[in-house]
Amino acid sequence: MKNKEIREMTDAELVSRMTELRREKLNLKIQSRTGQLEKTARVRQVRRDIARLLTEQTSRAAKAE
Repeated sequence: MKNKEIREMTDAELVSRMTELRREKLNLKIQSRTGQLEKTARVRQVRRDIARLLTEQTSRAAKAE
């Protein structure tokens, strides 16, 4: 997910995407612990996407104040 895509999202879309990614992160963690995880790089990618979304939410909150 690119920063440009994130900036174009509405607040509601940010929240829904965040919940999707957190759910995916949990599933990946479970797969990793049970030895079923095939794409280990996906864990890192999901974690970074969550961080990007949180950064955008924080910057929007700062601009609103």
